[in-house]
Amino acid sequence: MATGRGRLLQQLWFGLQALRLPPGGAGAAPGTDREAAGPAEFRFQGSRSSSCVDAFGTTVPALKDYAIKLMPSEILLKIFSYLDAVTLLCAGCVNRRFYHLANDNFIWIRIYSTAFSPKRSNWKVNSAETTAVSMNLLSVEDKEAGYWKKEYITKQRTSVKAALAQVLQPVNPYTGLPVKTKEALRISGLGWVIILKEKNGKEYIMEHVDLSINDSSVTIMWYGKNWPQLATLSTLDLCGVMPVFMDRSKTPSKNGPRWHSLIAKYNLSNLTESTMIGWDRLIRIFCLHPGLLVGLWKREEELAFVMANLHFHHLVEKSTLGSATVPYELPPHTPLLDDNPECGLHGYQLHVDMHSAGIFYMCGTFRSLFTKKGSIENGYVKLVVISFKNNTEHLPLIGKVGLSWRTDVFDGCIKSCSIMDVTLLDEYGKPFWCFSSPVCMRSSGPSDGPNFLGHTYYVDYVDSEGKVHMELVWIKETEEYFIVSLVLYLRIAKINHWFGTTY
Repeated sequence: MATGRGRLLQQLWFGLQALRLPPGGAGAAPGTDREAAGPAEFRFQGSRSSSCVDAFGTTVPALKDYAIKLMPSEILLKIFSYLDAVTLLCAGCVNRRFYHLANDNFIWIRIYSTAFSPKRSNWKVNSAETTAVSMNLLSVEDKEAGYWKKEYITKQRTSVKAALAQVLQPVNPYTGLPVKTKEALRISGLGWVIILKEKNGKEYIMEHVDLSINDSSVTIMWYGKNWPQLATLSTLDLCGVMPVFMDRSKTPSKNGPRWHSLIAKYNLSNLTESTMIGWDRLIRIFCLHPGLLVGLWKREEELAFVMANLHFHHLVEKSTLGSATVPYELPPHTPLLDDNPECGLHGYQLHVDMHSAGIFYMCGTFRSLFTKKGSIENGYVKLVVISFKNNTEHLPLIGKVGLSWRTDVFDGCIKSCSIMDVTLLDEYGKPFWCFSSPVCMRSSGPSDGPNFLGHTYYVDYVDSEGKVHMELVWIKETEEYFIVSLVLYLRIAKINHWFGTTY
């Protein structure tokens, strides 16, 4: 009996493998019957093959499409009843018929009840629990197809959310960021993809190739030889992806159903001279907010690589709790009541990192920053971090500043560019303004200061919450940059919203 069932499941698996390829081979277009109408939030990742190798190394041809089509639905449902949740979701991605059969409520309520049944410490069954289970079974036919599958996935995601929230709960008092962000990334199996969309609606999903974790941000790289033509592309979606079901006892796998969470959407028509921040002999790089760097080959004007820079603040939530089309929304902020007339203008703490490819040119922490009402101008309040007039506050950049890039063929470094990570904490130690973005140093001519030699450079960053302006001077004798001025401009609307003030 067991042997026969095993052979049947084996033949079914071969059939599933056959159905993954169109009848004409890898290049043929799939037919209407082969489309799966699954939820848009998670997608199946796996290999495709028209034949399989058994345990003895023998190549076994897969079953033809018609063999599966002729199999009665009752037999397929019986086979599906032996599958676990992950395999059942994968089977539902084979074709439209399998999708509808894999939505069977009787199968999913059994999986749901097994996974979330009440834990008992004795043999006695509570009558209330028995009644609840029987009522659930009676209500199976009253629910639409796929109801219990959605309930199971929702509850699994709720448990994942609770587990990640518990890991992220401890906060570093000096940075205001979760202490165990790296652990949360590891146990969740979290990764990132970019979805390139053509003007005709066709999509290309690309897995990240390289990943580096910094002190307060993560840098993700995509490169390869099979980029679509840039002229045909319209937008780029950056998404976090993680397995639909998280199991801490197992190593997270990229195969199987995964949840997509949209982080940001970028318009590739913005790759213009105004967004170009640097170049070398091979490529030009463009910065798209928030935090995306796009490299184009100079000669072909085609994609060379894509680099995303994501700050740790709410990184896990943004990468896991959104949907494939709607980004995660931060919970509403409740202002803390403070009778101080200078509320929101003092007690700030700033952490600034400038780095590239694991090399840090600057790591600075500045405490007890403050400003005054008189510094409010044009909708911004000015927060001076390093004063041009105070030589004792000036800081050097360590090493030769440059932004490293790589592809599968070439690599290089673009001078005067780097990644800037900014974490600004309010007087209560809560993250007030955080970002990670590529920046570049632009020349502004010789310095007017009598104590400096060489040229003056500046670095500017602007987003909806504020601005950063940094001035640097190149010292010829020591061949290094010195930061002679660093000023933050905080938007008054953000301060009023955060502190409940009316500046």
